[in-house]
Amino acid sequence: MPLINVEIMEGRPPEKIEAMMKNVTEAVSESLDAPKENVRVIVHEVPKTHWSIGGTSAENLGR
Repeated sequence: MPLINVEIMEGRPPEKIEAMMKNVTEAVSESLDAPKENVRVIVHEVPKTHWSIGGTSAENLGR
């Protein structure tokens, strides 16, 4: 049973996350010849205050 963990920065609309989970499921199912019903996708949304880019939190970028 494939288990895929995806970490993304918070702030995307639920429908975008749903679409991504569907696309990841399709890709893994096709790549591994695994039934879609056996593919698990877990999405972790990380707060911008906990996501650093170049040493600066994403929340403070562009300020």
